[in-house]
Amino acid sequence: MIEARHIIKRYGDLEVLRGVDVTIGEAEVVTIVGPSGAGKTTLLHIIGTLDQPDSGSVIYDGTDVLGLRGKELAMFRNRNIGFVFQFHQLLPEFTTLENVAMPALIGGAKRNEAYDHARQLLDFLKLSDRLEHKPAQLSGGERQRVAVARALINRPKVILADEPSGSLDTGNKQALHQLFFELRDQMKQTFVIVTHDESLASEADRVLRMQDGLLINNE
Repeated sequence: MIEARHIIKRYGDLEVLRGVDVTIGEAEVVTIVGPSGAGKTTLLHIIGTLDQPDSGSVIYDGTDVLGLRGKELAMFRNRNIGFVFQFHQLLPEFTTLENVAMPALIGGAKRNEAYDHARQLLDFLKLSDRLEHKPAQLSGGERQRVAVARALINRPKVILADEPSGSLDTGNKQALHQLFFELRDQMKQTFVIVTHDESLASEADRVLRMQDGLLINNE
């Protein structure tokens, strides 16, 4: 489904990625692990089209997306990729329902359809009693589930998550990890997750280990 081929990325004289090849299949939970500075987040951002490599290609179902620019690239990202970050990045002035529906509205969905789908996702994630709450009124675990719902709203091919449980306590961390696998099983959702959490890595369908800008194994 997704292929990243010979990805090279430099920042000045520093070569952060040194020719990385990755293939992601449908309905996989793949974790990327390794020490700080290994290039994990840089690779995730390139797969997610948030950054451009110096050379290489990123192919989604036969389309090299690195050739897309401007509005075309933004539309592709909106429709095909969901993002979950460590600190959720919800908009504080909007309610839970509004935060989740927003990517669908940006993508051109009708308001009633966007909000209906957002309600369905929030109900699935056991947040139906938090629809009108703003982020400051939610717990850390609830905020991350809202972020997952937002990432799912446009039915993306893949959700890319960067240390999604890094700011959570043990109970909420375990619940979030379980949620990823439930979504894989029930919605056939694909996840690529950068994490330092070895317990999450051990549960994944596949573990990509990176060191010094290289993929050193593919478990």
